[in-house]
Amino acid sequence: MGPALIDQLVDKKAVISLSDIFALTAEQLESLDRMGEKSAGKIIDSIEASKGRGLTRVLTALGIRHAGEGTARLLAEEFGDIHALTGASRERIAEIAGVGDVVAKSVHDFFKSRAGIDTIQAFEAHGVCMTEETRARVSEIHPEFAGKTFVVTGTMKRFSRLEMEALIRSLGGKTSSSVSKKTNYVVAGDDPGSKLEKARTLGVKVISEDDFDALRSGSDTPFN
Repeated sequence: MGPALIDQLVDKKAVISLSDIFALTAEQLESLDRMGEKSAGKIIDSIEASKGRGLTRVLTALGIRHAGEGTARLLAEEFGDIHALTGASRERIAEIAGVGDVVAKSVHDFFKSRAGIDTIQAFEAHGVCMTEETRARVSEIHPEFAGKTFVVTGTMKRFSRLEMEALIRSLGGKTSSSVSKKTNYVVAGDDPGSKLEKARTLGVKVISEDDFDALRSGSDTPFN
């Protein structure tokens, strides 16, 4: 749904608030310029699929001031459920490492506002998933992953990039979209692109998907 399509939907008052997207019908979309039955069906399917993306994606999409994707992930992994987050005090939110007072106030104020309350209630009514696995408990943290930063690049055989990143975080590691001197591992699949070259330039360890599995299982690996 690009800007031109969104503009048409807003002009026709088919979408007034964010949650209205979930109420769109194929017939409404087919009535728009340059929109056929097949394209409209694909958009409706995509909207339906978007309901199951999880709490991080929901929080990112809300566009709360000072709260980007990184903050959204921290909040989702800390609270695990939208109601736990909306019921948290400003002080509780500020306690999360990487959040702080300014972000905490912005998040807290949004969820206490009429617009925030109405949006979450509407999302629930449309069946949007607003839960996520919480951060790994101490007993679940893997010693080879704890506190280390991974960058996943290229195409894997057994994981999608998002699945591998979620697994890394569940084991106590951190993920990043860019390679820096602070990166501990770059997991490279097929067609890894410029991130592989940057890792080599910076001397960051580059491992394969098989190496990643070996690291996770505790087996001896060729890069130790």
